Amino acid sequence: MEMSIYNQCCNHHGKIVRITCHDGRVHVGRITRVERDMVWIQPNRGLGGFGLGFFGDGFGFGGFRTGFGTGFGIALGAIAGIALVSAFFW
Repeated sequence: MEMSIYNQCCNHHGKIVRITCHDGRVHVGRITRVERDMVWIQPNRGLGGFGLGFFGDGFGFGGFRTGFGTGFGIALGAIAGIALVSAFFW
C-alpha cells in the first residue's frame, strides 16, 4: 500500500493534490518533495484547508510559502488517499 502511495506522490510531484489521511484530515497543496517514508506539500489556502491550520501567517513564521520552502511533511503510512485537485474542477 505504501509503495503505491509513494508512486502516486512521485507521479504527482509539483502538482496540487488533495491528500486524505487515515485520521480524517484533508491537506491540499503542491507536492514539493517525496521521500521513501514522507511526502512534503506546500499548503494552498485558495483551494481549501490543509489540516494544520495553526501554522499560518498569524504566528510570525511568515507562512510556509515564504518561511519554509518545502512546506510540511506527511508520513506515507498516514495517507489514506491522494487525488489531483484539478480532477475536482472538471
